Amino acid sequence: MSGSTIESWRQRTPRAFGATPGQRLTRWLGGAAFLAWLAWSFWLFDITPQRLWNGLSGLATILRLMVPPSPGELWFDILKGMAESVAMAFIGTVIAALIAVPLSFLGARNILTVTLLRFSVRRLFDGIRGVDQLIWALAYVRAVGLGPLAGVLAIITSDLAVLAKLYSEAIENADKRQAEGIIASGGSRLQAIRYGILPQVLPVMIAQALYFFESNTRSAAILGVVGAGGIGLQIAERIKVRHWDEVAFIILLMIATVAVIDLISGQLRKRLIGRREGAAVL
Repeated sequence: MSGSTIESWRQRTPRAFGATPGQRLTRWLGGAAFLAWLAWSFWLFDITPQRLWNGLSGLATILRLMVPPSPGELWFDILKGMAESVAMAFIGTVIAALIAVPLSFLGARNILTVTLLRFSVRRLFDGIRGVDQLIWALAYVRAVGLGPLAGVLAIITSDLAVLAKLYSEAIENADKRQAEGIIASGGSRLQAIRYGILPQVLPVMIAQALYFFESNTRSAAILGVVGAGGIGLQIAERIKVRHWDEVAFIILLMIATVAVIDLISGQLRKRLIGRREGAAVL
């Protein structure tokens, strides 16, 4: 192949022969800007090797004090707090999932054909999801007072928008032929949704709700730190008085509880999804 042919191909497809000088300069400038931003962030937060070393030394001391873990004298309060966290997660997830089902149909493109209304519903979901669960907990603690009720309301509010969005996507991906068959046989649009779409997406909805229940069990521990009840309150109290052995026991109890819930919900999700795939094949 002659040099003129190569040069002509280079002019036609310059990217195939490597980056141009302008592209290389842009990459170098981008890399330099990233390093400058990273260095500025370290300076802004006063991240120094000395602070990191002192922090690791303090963490090592805490870990030594955690061994051996001990439930302490108030072990019944720990078990009660763990039960509260599980109950908060269960109630909040169930209520959020039930409310999210009808809202999800309003956000599905194949159900609500009015673009402006559907867009408004979706943006409402995004707005609620944009506020962290911990912020909702702080707001509800001020509104209803300390205790598990604030935690339950925070879980409901934060999960409601996320589940509604996930459910809407599942509804949009449902096979429309079943709903069309019901309408063709004389059924109403509501019957098409009830018997043509809902049976397809219901296993997915339940599986996602089970996953959120598991996740909320972990989140409930954090909510308790801000006064929303649960095991987090027990952790915060023991950290204040530096009872690190009891903190270690609570952490192990949380890990065991979440592991059991994860095992049970995982098996239920597999059965639900497997049953749905089998029904789809038939």
